[in-house]
Amino acid sequence: PARALHAGDEERAFAGLPAPWAGMLPMAAGLLLALAPPLDGLPYFGYCSIALLLLGSIALLPRAAAAMFSALPLPRAAVPQLALLQLKGAPGQASVSLAPLVASIALATAMSIMVASFRTSLIDWLDRVLPAELYLRAGSAGDTGFFTPDEQARIAMLPGVRRVDFLRSDTVPVAPGKPRLVLLAGAVDRAAPERHLPLTGRAVAAEAGETPLWASEVAADVHGWRVGERIELILAGRSARFLVAGVWRDYARAQGAIAIERQVYIALTGDERANDAALWLEPGASPEAVRRAATALLPRGSVEAALPSELRQFSLALFDRTFAATYALEGVAVAIGLAGLSASFAALVLARRREFGVLRHLGMRPREIGAMLATQGALLGSVALAVGLSLGWLVSLILIHVVNRQSFHWSMDLAIPWGELLLFAGTLLVLAVATAAISGRQAMRREAVLAVKEDW
Repeated sequence: PARALHAGDEERAFAGLPAPWAGMLPMAAGLLLALAPPLDGLPYFGYCSIALLLLGSIALLPRAAAAMFSALPLPRAAVPQLALLQLKGAPGQASVSLAPLVASIALATAMSIMVASFRTSLIDWLDRVLPAELYLRAGSAGDTGFFTPDEQARIAMLPGVRRVDFLRSDTVPVAPGKPRLVLLAGAVDRAAPERHLPLTGRAVAAEAGETPLWASEVAADVHGWRVGERIELILAGRSARFLVAGVWRDYARAQGAIAIERQVYIALTGDERANDAALWLEPGASPEAVRRAATALLPRGSVEAALPSELRQFSLALFDRTFAATYALEGVAVAIGLAGLSASFAALVLARRREFGVLRHLGMRPREIGAMLATQGALLGSVALAVGLSLGWLVSLILIHVVNRQSFHWSMDLAIPWGELLLFAGTLLVLAVATAAISGRQAMRREAVLAVKEDW
């Protein structure tokens, strides 16, 4: 109580550092929870892991700030020297000023990395699954939706067509209470399935007399299949036994899919129809000319033709529209963090009004006090960026490999958008400096005599 009656007690409140275990224990618990399996098919432990990592990093923020400030040499100029000395003397101030900013930077960074990773993985996947030069799809509303064997032969004989791979799509039941899987019967080389399917891991070769099947990640996760396992499916009312020869990445069919060789499908079902055709053209052949010939060859409206570039553009446009809201949410998160920094700076300026009054008496001009506050904003913003970007990278790993994997059963490759993050960091640092300077305007406007007079 006696200390609280003296001026300057607010400085002592920020001088101490919290115990390191206060932050290390939540972070350790968060990393352990990231290894937990989903609960009822949802990544509840992944969400808890992210929350604990955020809490732990904020608890360690004063120590991280103290370590960074102590590593900086003292400038020769008085204004930046005072700015750094004040932060070194009260490292706990960082937890008050930076907690909301660090949390918002971390979440915005994590979302940016996750979206960039998903988009990059989608582009790579499209390149793998769209190797041909022209694609045809049979049927529209009210039509049969199939290429008959005769129509398939006519497509293969089109001028300029070098090779055609036909694909039959169907659905098959697997287990009661679970959605039917999409069955894709197409050109798959059992000796080298990676040439046709974007496999995610090792593939096993089928022994003599066995029929291989390649399951998408969703199908394998939902039904608990493992590579090398034997399963039974019902095709055309008959039970057939398959070897799960590999797992492949599929972003198009959320309910799960399986791929088998088309000749196997025909032998089991007797169905020779096809839904799609992938066309490879002769050197020098015009895709547009082949497209016109294909649409003229078949009944009007019974075929849709598209170039792979059009399919990629459509898929990426759909992806960007889907995730457009995340960019707005990232901006809102950063705005909330800057608002927290502004509010905390304004409160700290009020608490330090006697300090500013003394500095004014010693001859420091208002613009120099503004420069000192701007310097502190730059230093605190740098700490927030260092901690927030590092934490965001860690949270992105959990979002990509835990939350996304357990929620949608899709895997993706990590891709860091360096240019976007550098622009984000530079813009945020400028905003932090401006926010600190504007929030400290009371220190520059207040009469120095009145401020010192309160020190009794």
